[in-house]
Amino acid sequence: MKHDRFHGRRDSGGQECQHPACDEPGEFRAPGERPPGFDGPGEYLWFCLDHVRQFNAGYDFFEGMTSEEMLRAQSPLGGWERETRAFRATAGIDSVPRWADFADPLEAISGRARNFRKSAQAANQPQHRADGISLTYDERRALEIMGLPLDADRKALRNSYAQMLRRYHPDHNGGNRRHEARLRSVVEAYQLLRKAEAFR
Repeated sequence: MKHDRFHGRRDSGGQECQHPACDEPGEFRAPGERPPGFDGPGEYLWFCLDHVRQFNAGYDFFEGMTSEEMLRAQSPLGGWERETRAFRATAGIDSVPRWADFADPLEAISGRARNFRKSAQAANQPQHRADGISLTYDERRALEIMGLPLDADRKALRNSYAQMLRRYHPDHNGGNRRHEARLRSVVEAYQLLRKAEAFR
């Protein structure tokens, strides 16, 4: 990785800044809508230097937390009270298995894991539009965020994006930043969809 005087700069690999109407390289990573967890390392937004500074200036780690949750997060012991997935009775799958239905407890756990994988695979199967183009799970999720149907076209995508920017951007709300999380999800959804085959 190339180092310079700006801590955190990374080789963009052609990634553009995800701020609307910015064509600069996205060399700085910022937290995205989905945090790290069971499904992977989470999502990131990529910005140029000016826009990552703007993002950082308005970022609130405690957004959406109650006062009690804020106190717990600031405690030196924050997080240690949680069970790790490996030691949960459910193995992180869902509710406790019906142990009496199985002679071998390991079979009960592996059976629930198989069902979980099947459900995840079914959700991840692509769906086809009327024009024959298939949409991935992430693209369908992005359409839901944009409030658009499966067969929306590029013009509808741009119109929806413009409307949501006017609704959620602080510049159009007297500097009110309470919709920033929603705005980030809209920007992420638009960036994904504008590069999708269905909207080229």
